[in-house]
Amino acid sequence: MKANRALESIKIYEAGKPIELVVRQYGIAPEAVVKLASNENPIGTNPSVHRAIALNAHKAHLYPDDSMYELKEALADKYGVGEHEIIIGAGSDQVLEFIARAYLDDESTVLMSQVTFAMYEIYAKQMGAKIIRTPSYQHKVDEFIEAYLEHHPRIVYICTPNNPTGDATSKEDVIKIIESVAKDTLVVVDGAYMEYAAAKEARFAVTPKDILGYANVIYLGTFSKAYGLGGMRVGYGIANGELIATLLKLRPPFNITTLSLVAAIEALKDERFVEDSVDLHQEQIKRYEEFAQKNGIRYIESYTNFITYLFDAPHNSSVIANRLLEQGVIIRDLASYGMNALRITIGTAKQNDIFFAKFKEAFV
Repeated sequence: MKANRALESIKIYEAGKPIELVVRQYGIAPEAVVKLASNENPIGTNPSVHRAIALNAHKAHLYPDDSMYELKEALADKYGVGEHEIIIGAGSDQVLEFIARAYLDDESTVLMSQVTFAMYEIYAKQMGAKIIRTPSYQHKVDEFIEAYLEHHPRIVYICTPNNPTGDATSKEDVIKIIESVAKDTLVVVDGAYMEYAAAKEARFAVTPKDILGYANVIYLGTFSKAYGLGGMRVGYGIANGELIATLLKLRPPFNITTLSLVAAIEALKDERFVEDSVDLHQEQIKRYEEFAQKNGIRYIESYTNFITYLFDAPHNSSVIANRLLEQGVIIRDLASYGMNALRITIGTAKQNDIFFAKFKEAFV
């Protein structure tokens, strides 16, 4: 049976390895496995969210409120936007899928940095679009503008802070890119890790309100990182009402679960949990920077909840990652992105202690 030809050039997305796989493959006790691969919140989920989920578990047989009114109202209050300017997705990934399906075809091109979130390419290729990448992994303004003028892409993706590298683009540079493209080019500003960048340095803070005045821009956010709801799969897009109305035509009914909706609504009530999560990150990432400096390892300055270590021969990221995996430490090898590098989620103090001890054994 023949599948859509557009799928032939698409590589299957590789998610971070789960704890269960390491337990099965290496016989390591679950409690001894340290997972620092998927940029999940190391302190877990807000206890008030746990309680809200438990109190609503008896509603699991019921579909959620498909209007998602309460969640949209809370997001509208948080960002100072209208409820009609918000779309909810099963993770921000699903909003990316809506965007690709709405605006791309086999005559389209899309522009992104050399190394960035893999799903931009995957969704674009599903629609037959051509991928254009800048020469650098950083979002350099001149490179983006030069590539835009040469190729006139239908969509420009700006991932800030960038996954999987961790660097960020200033608000000033984001605006420069937006103002350099035509009004019929959609600019996607993916702020999945924005809480971390905003806390670290104000000039990297980009909010939906900053860019909502541009009719061809959409901002993406998620509950998977700082809010600790990776397993609940809730994300959102914020843009002008006309753009959101177009995307809503692609949204299936009940696209997040009853309990996911409850969790996201409750999570927004307690910003202190987010602040604590970011504070832990800012405290612990210094240890990774100091460790790298002491051991002669290059790294990318991070504005996210992870750090990227860069290696030179004879050190090989895949070899190091496999050695760590055999010892129950899961990190993300970036060889599939063409980088001799590892992406490491910043864990709790205890998790990080284990990582440093195991890494010294693997880094030979």
